[in-house]
Amino acid sequence: ETMTETTKTHVILLSCGSFNPITKGHIHMFEKAREYLHKTGRFIVIGGIISPVHDSYGKPGLVSSRHRLTMCQLAVQSSDWIRVDPWECYQDTWQTTCSVLEHHRDLMKRVTGCILSNVNTPSTTPVIGQPQNQTPTIYQSHNNMNHKPTAIKLWGKISESLGKICCVRPHIDRFTFVDENANLGTAMRYEEIELRILLLCGSDLLESFCIPGLWKDSDMEVIVGDFGIVVVPRDGADTERIMNHSSILRKYKDNIIVVKDATNHPMAIVSSTKSRLALQHGDGHVVDYLSQPVIDYILQSQLYINASG
Repeated sequence: ETMTETTKTHVILLSCGSFNPITKGHIHMFEKAREYLHKTGRFIVIGGIISPVHDSYGKPGLVSSRHRLTMCQLAVQSSDWIRVDPWECYQDTWQTTCSVLEHHRDLMKRVTGCILSNVNTPSTTPVIGQPQNQTPTIYQSHNNMNHKPTAIKLWGKISESLGKICCVRPHIDRFTFVDENANLGTAMRYEEIELRILLLCGSDLLESFCIPGLWKDSDMEVIVGDFGIVVVPRDGADTERIMNHSSILRKYKDNIIVVKDATNHPMAIVSSTKSRLALQHGDGHVVDYLSQPVIDYILQSQLYINASG
């Protein structure tokens, strides 16, 4: 029995990181994850969010968020479903991954009027309005994922509302939305859909969960227990073995989706470190790691070239 559009869980993939600089591999992870989630038949990915870390994260060689946000923007400029979110960078101080997830969940709730379900207690109340008989939209997915453009159209609508506020430095304690976006009026047909934000990460993040004292247990409970994660393994990492090292990961095994991929690409192209080294050494292989607009921006802004980074 195949699931209909509305019974599938609608997913927004959120990726947190330094993105110093953002690489082809980071984008590749989004694409791989979406492909795999669609293939399971249980999910529709309606959007991706890239959230670069705050400047006070204090990693040596971290260039300013102004540059990192711009590079991310350039890297996704041709994507019809991934966007860059500056909220984390705009805060007064560094944010935990947990609070970034919670921020986006609250924001989605406000924009869509949709209660985002926790993994363990799927909500029966989410409602998202869908305009009836709308003309085809520019947000329609190019890859023939054989799903109606509903989900993508919806993300377009959400993105549009978010776009109005995302670029505002959020020193106001709450965002107010333009009525036309917030109030899904009577002209709507309501669909019950389940909407979830999942944390997208590489197996290196999964391994970091197992390092004692690095993550607060309470944060891990929220990240894996309430939200759920999608892991794209790097270089044939044994995710099974990694997960068995942590009692919290074992406990919430069902909330961890490992992207299985026949080709199992070496995920080395994800490496920002390798990209920075290639830039310092004037290594032509930098084109394997970074997209051209990002390379152009780096050269034009003279980033990473000094060996200090």
